[in-house]
Amino acid sequence: MSVKSYSLSGCRVFFDFDNTLTYFDVLDDIIERFSVDDAWKILEKKWSEGKIGSRECLKGQLESVRVSKRDLLKYLGKIKVNPYFKKIIPILQRNRAGPVVLSDDFHFIIDTILRNNGIKGVSVCANQLKLKDNRLIPSFPHTNSDCWKCAHCKTKNLSKGKFNSKIIIYVGDGHSDICPAKKADIVFAKGSLLKYFRNNKLACRAFKDLKEIYNYFSEKI
Repeated sequence: MSVKSYSLSGCRVFFDFDNTLTYFDVLDDIIERFSVDDAWKILEKKWSEGKIGSRECLKGQLESVRVSKRDLLKYLGKIKVNPYFKKIIPILQRNRAGPVVLSDDFHFIIDTILRNNGIKGVSVCANQLKLKDNRLIPSFPHTNSDCWKCAHCKTKNLSKGKFNSKIIIYVGDGHSDICPAKKADIVFAKGSLLKYFRNNKLACRAFKDLKEIYNYFSEKI
């Protein structure tokens, strides 16, 4: 099947979460807002310079975070998901095309935000988080032993049997989206993902807001 002539039926659409479905990086904001010291800044710098992967970075950063479950839920209750994502979901569901959220954030955070925004029926693959004694304790069930760059190997989940499809569509913005996006047939990119694809002369569709993604899928049907 030519990608140019495909229909949504039988596709699978993957979305990044922070800065893609939300208006800012929620996890980064939690770390900055609730950290008791500035140790997270050192780790962030090492990560941005490529000296450590996101697993080491996140694990170290969360060691400085102190927040009660009540305060965290209060904070998450204020986070808005782009309203066009809610409009995209039924289009994809009617065509058996997903959607799936792949994130280097945490299930608890994502699930809570989606629920607060009235969003249901979305598969989520992310890192795991436990809350205990005002601390956030992470675990990383989706790592790749052959690669240290990402806490969640999105590429591995992209290719799992339950997500098999003829056409893979990927929507993202960040460094953790680069590897899975390169495996996709159609890529919608902004931010550092767009910069990478353009610098490496890889095909993608630039976008600024999910309204553009909504319009694209609406036209497909």
